[in-house]
Amino acid sequence: MRSLRIAAVLWLALGAAWCRADSPIVLMVGGMNKIIYLPAIVAQRQGYFRKLGLHVEVVSEPAGSNAEDELIAGAVQGVVGFYDHCIDLQSKGYAIESVIQLTRVPGEVELTQAGRAGADLRAIGARRLGVTDIGSSTDFLSRYLALRAGLQPSQYRLVPVDAGDRFMEALRAGHIDAGMTTDPTVTRLLDAQGARILVDLRSVRGMRSALGGDYPASSVYMQRAWVDAHPSQVRGIVQAFLMALRYLRSHDAATVVASLPPAFVEGHRAAYVKALQAFRPEYSPDGRMPADGPTTVLAVLQAINPDVRGGDIDLSRTYTEKFLPRRGLAPPAGR
Repeated sequence: MRSLRIAAVLWLALGAAWCRADSPIVLMVGGMNKIIYLPAIVAQRQGYFRKLGLHVEVVSEPAGSNAEDELIAGAVQGVVGFYDHCIDLQSKGYAIESVIQLTRVPGEVELTQAGRAGADLRAIGARRLGVTDIGSSTDFLSRYLALRAGLQPSQYRLVPVDAGDRFMEALRAGHIDAGMTTDPTVTRLLDAQGARILVDLRSVRGMRSALGGDYPASSVYMQRAWVDAHPSQVRGIVQAFLMALRYLRSHDAATVVASLPPAFVEGHRAAYVKALQAFRPEYSPDGRMPADGPTTVLAVLQAINPDVRGGDIDLSRTYTEKFLPRRGLAPPAGR
């Protein structure tokens, strides 16, 4: 046990020495205050990037589809978003890979108005489905859930409604019949009795029931060419996120929330703490890809996307674990 601790310290120290860099690395987060992407903010607020000698800027973009556009254009070096974009983008000819997985579950929830009857999207008569944006992961998952409920694409349309307050207003005002969002928005709506759950992807059981297996979601993904050209910086980024994951799994929600920017929880601190406390076990303990995860994601995308269905997808090139500590070696501890 002592040898493992010593090895972990040496692994961390070597990473710190290797990843010194002067140029800023920009990571774009698909919705800064979403609990599923909280490891990025924790890594920044706790100084883990700086500790490892990295100059990292964390910026926000509400939708993952827009973040991936910035990545492809070279405006940012990495995206904190859903792994499914790595497969989708490969089908379009782009070489993108996840370097670390952040959560064990998607964390998304399909909601409808509290007074609306029916057990699924078809039963409630859904015709307008709210998503973060067209081409986002909520787009992919919403179309798959609609297909499973027996709805054809011609029977509904996707409506971009962002997240947070904009999503809540769209649902309450009846601009959408149902919609997909994540916490803290879900908990805020449920606490206010303004919505009810149709599909809950915040637990392993709910995920496997709805999607047919493990669906790796929140991740850090980058262009493979940049990863290959900057291995020491990528290793440092991965270490910082491992430290953030350890911090989130070892500290209670109230402590974590106290360390966040006040704007994250303004007006709904109690809901944020409640949602985070429930979700904490779903942060990845080691950053690794679940064994059947890529095949489950591929099956979901193939069901809804003709480009993926007709493509020759090499799943081994959509993620890498070479920057993670080898198995049996403990991840670096966060404070």
